[in-house]
Amino acid sequence: MAKLIDNVSERRPASEFRHPEKRNRPDTPVLRKPEWIRVKAPVSQGYADTRAIVKDRNLVTVCEEAGCPNIGECWQQKHATMMIMGDTCTRACSFCNVKTGRPDALDATEPDRVADAVAAMELKHVVITSVDRDDLTDGGAQHIADTVTAIRSKAPGATIEILTPDFLRKGDALNIAIDSKPDVFNHNLETVPRLYLSIRPGARYYHSVRLLERVKERDPSQFTKSGLMVGLGESKEEVMQVMDDMRSAGVDFITIGQYLQPTRKHAAVDRYVSPEEFAAYETIARAKGFLMVSSSPMTRSSYHAGDDFEKLRAARQAQLAADA
Repeated sequence: MAKLIDNVSERRPASEFRHPEKRNRPDTPVLRKPEWIRVKAPVSQGYADTRAIVKDRNLVTVCEEAGCPNIGECWQQKHATMMIMGDTCTRACSFCNVKTGRPDALDATEPDRVADAVAAMELKHVVITSVDRDDLTDGGAQHIADTVTAIRSKAPGATIEILTPDFLRKGDALNIAIDSKPDVFNHNLETVPRLYLSIRPGARYYHSVRLLERVKERDPSQFTKSGLMVGLGESKEEVMQVMDDMRSAGVDFITIGQYLQPTRKHAAVDRYVSPEEFAAYETIARAKGFLMVSSSPMTRSSYHAGDDFEKLRAARQAQLAADA
């Protein structure tokens, strides 16, 4: 679904490229996708209706910006993951298709517009994510909190999941997001620590682990969630170590999905992990004590998030009953 970066004119201003920091990199190889990765083009009426709601309110979705392969299925069911604070990220992760550059100023009307869309779609569960905003003193924490507050006001029946940046070097800004009381606090570790320098160079693995731990320390009632991409060259043992780190931080819900290369300028797919291997990861994760596990080639952080939230809540209730 994502188009290859335009390399035709080297005279083109860097600001016109979606990923100016990647445009001079050599092309990486592209592996042929196996049958279990194929998805159908989005053509349903439900997809068109969701797109109209998003566009009418001038909103950005990670579904579009990140080139998510599940957009047709999710939008058909009026499930869209809103991406707030603009469409331009201050980071330059080698796996991500979101535009990189200098973001515009925050739009104070955005939280209300997001809440209007949530109400119009009659969502029972909404996922709110954002670009990284290293240019802001609080990393955008207050804007996230304002969005949660607006949704609570205009769609009080919806449960809310936030998928946040890492608030690196932003002091106690994380607490603002925690104190907005989302139902699920999600922050993805993305990959194993050995690969951070090449895959997620602007982030720090142990800072992200500590962030998840801090959420539980400040508000134990909030569900915490984190995700991994596989197929980047990690080993099974490294994935299992990340699972252990997540559990040490109290993470309730882990998602594991196949990395898909957006363009030839992005990190290459090392291999396509088989459905059987994903099933094995799920078995291991459940044995390690996660309340909820989603592990499949097409799994993404917000894929089936509403249904998974209900399962997560039921799993906690069952655990509490067993411990009583």
